[in-house]
Amino acid sequence: MSKRSVADLKIGERATIESFNNQLMSLKLLEMGCLPGAEVCLHSKAPLGDPICLNVAGYCLAMRKSEAATILIDN
Repeated sequence: MSKRSVADLKIGERATIESFNNQLMSLKLLEMGCLPGAEVCLHSKAPLGDPICLNVAGYCLAMRKSEAATILIDN
């Protein structure tokens, strides 16, 4: 079974970051506070679904859905 990613979350759903599937993108995400073990919650989506807004580490973080797909989660 394949892992779920942050891009798969529904609005209001919470999950814990487990790992990343893209090494270059993971560095950028780590610098923005997306650390393994951190809880994330999908706050909102743009009308067409991209970008999305996450609550992570006490703040709202907007990112492209393609970037969110690189963040693997554990429910």
